[in-house]
Amino acid sequence: MFDIKGFEKSDIQKVMNIKRIDSYIDGRFSKTVLNQHGAYLIDGEPYQVEITDPSSAVVYGNDPAVYKTLIEEFRFHSPHIFKFYDTCARLITEYPAPALFDVPLENVQPSQFYVDEEKLKAVRTFICKAEDIVVQVIPYGDRFISLDGHTRLYLAVQNGFGTVKAIESETDDYVWTFVHEAERRNILRPRDMILLPHKQYEIQWYQYCDDVFAGNKQ
Repeated sequence: MFDIKGFEKSDIQKVMNIKRIDSYIDGRFSKTVLNQHGAYLIDGEPYQVEITDPSSAVVYGNDPAVYKTLIEEFRFHSPHIFKFYDTCARLITEYPAPALFDVPLENVQPSQFYVDEEKLKAVRTFICKAEDIVVQVIPYGDRFISLDGHTRLYLAVQNGFGTVKAIESETDDYVWTFVHEAERRNILRPRDMILLPHKQYEIQWYQYCDDVFAGNKQ
């Protein structure tokens, strides 16, 4: 999916062929993992990372030798998950617990304009409370820019949550193209984003992103 963080090219992907699956229908993976966007192909073989609680996940796949590489790729999108286990409940690796903080929804400036109805439906299956929502942000004056998790932020609005959890991250300068365009369109907080059917979302959002990275948008 075209979240801002998703545009950054991970060095890990240069070591082996790792592909994150964006589809919600794929018989090689569990529905739970697909909804969480934890399904991957590594050199064509299926691997899964299933989030089991706010800090932990279980890793599935044939070759344990690639688990740590897979985990690094997974944490690029989900750095708040810091404990990883195999299917026998043995700890694979653990990272330092990240510094999470509460951020009011009204203080979040989106870097995306649209929300995908299909993805929103998937996110509903594992978001039950405000604490389940963790997004990556950067400071923006007395507010924050959301780099990912826009569907979760929109769901937070629908569920009447006042705050969500955030983790401070980094991104490249192109984020400002998206932020300034969001402001121009009066997308100033999560509740301003526009919900679209999946096909329309793909056309409108993907085309805008393609134009930006082709140099057709300033």
